[in-house]
Amino acid sequence: MPTGVRSSVAERYSYKVDVLGSNPSGRTYMKGKTVLAVGAHPDDMDFGASGTIARWVSEGATCYYLICTDGSRGSSDPQMTHKRLAEIRNEEQKKAAKVLGVKKVFFLNHTDTQLVADLVLKEEIVRVIRKLRPNTVITMDPTFYYTTEMIGFDSGFVNHTDHRAAALATMDSCFPLARDRLTFPEHEKEGLKPHRVEELFFVGFEKKDFIVDITKTFEKKIKALSLHKSQFDNFKEVEKRVTLRAKFWGKLKGYKFGENYTRIKLP
Repeated sequence: MPTGVRSSVAERYSYKVDVLGSNPSGRTYMKGKTVLAVGAHPDDMDFGASGTIARWVSEGATCYYLICTDGSRGSSDPQMTHKRLAEIRNEEQKKAAKVLGVKKVFFLNHTDTQLVADLVLKEEIVRVIRKLRPNTVITMDPTFYYTTEMIGFDSGFVNHTDHRAAALATMDSCFPLARDRLTFPEHEKEGLKPHRVEELFFVGFEKKDFIVDITKTFEKKIKALSLHKSQFDNFKEVEKRVTLRAKFWGKLKGYKFGENYTRIKLP
């Protein structure tokens, strides 16, 4: 086998070994990589992927958040207004991202509960992708609508309409829209060139596919979540559910804590 081919295979193997939690050589696949995590609301990516984000940052990746809505509907406080809640959640997300080492949070500020996976949203996401040029994009699973049983809940679960819209728009933005030069050609006039995202991670609720060991960064995940104070009457209960799910996924691979994804290598 030619040396170059052997090296390429070794790099791919070291990536898989490292991400799955065993890295005897000390090599880190994520060093120098750029990661974009796209959520519908402030806190979405902190629930789904913040242990992974914190780990990849520690390995040398540059990570960004893109939040599609203003989060302005998530309050039962009769004194709260949409405008005030949006401002609070914006600040909460920026503080949580700082804990994880996220470089910057971008906000699209669509109205909470009204997100639609249309060309307006896709153009906005493609614009960010072409600007940041990420190797990896993380979002929710666009195929997950509901489940009759949910880890950490004594009930079923319906996936929020905004989660589904953000996930579908992000998937389409990664492939083929950001890649194709003639899609949103106005971007090229602004100096934003087409970009091929290398891999797409869907946060996994049910399907076990690709589990990341977050044992060393689980405390950061909990700390980041705790900063979304407007969303929790009893954070101890939230922490209990999050811990239960992280233990469930981690145990499947022999880790203390894990986060689960469906991983797609894009053409």
